[in-house]
Amino acid sequence: MQARITVLTLGVDDLERAVAFYRDGLGLATKGIIGAEHENGAVAFFDLQHGLKLALWPRRSLSADSGIPVQTSTWPDVSLGHNVASDEEVDAVMAQASRAGAQIIKAAAPTFYGGYAGYFRDPDGHLWEIVFNPAFAEL
Repeated sequence: MQARITVLTLGVDDLERAVAFYRDGLGLATKGIIGAEHENGAVAFFDLQHGLKLALWPRRSLSADSGIPVQTSTWPDVSLGHNVASDEEVDAVMAQASRAGAQIIKAAAPTFYGGYAGYFRDPDGHLWEIVFNPAFAEL
C-alpha cells in the first residue's frame, strides 16, 4: 500500500459544538455542515493543508457506516500532531485552544529530544499534541 491519507475523520458527540470549536475557536476554514438532508450524512470538512482534510462526523453516523458500536473511553487511541515553527507558536496555539474550550492535558514544556510540546483535548476528547520539533524545522 502506498499511503495516500486525504481525510482524518473524528467522531463527535455534538456536530455543531465541534464545528464551532474548530472553526470559531481554532480558526480552521470550513463550508460548515453539509449532508444533513441524508440519514447519517451530516458532516463538516476543514482544509488542513494541501490534499488533507479534517472531517467531523457524529459518532452515531460513523458507527452506522462502519458497523462498529459506539464506545466511550477516556483513554485516547490516537493523538493528532500539529507541528509548528517555534516554542512561541506552540504557546500561542495552546492558548488559542484553551480559549476555545479545549482541556489542557499537559502544559507546553521542553521535550527530551530538544523540542517543545503540549497536549490538549478537544470538546469530544480527541487528543492533540502541539509541538515544535527542531528536526522538522523546514515547516
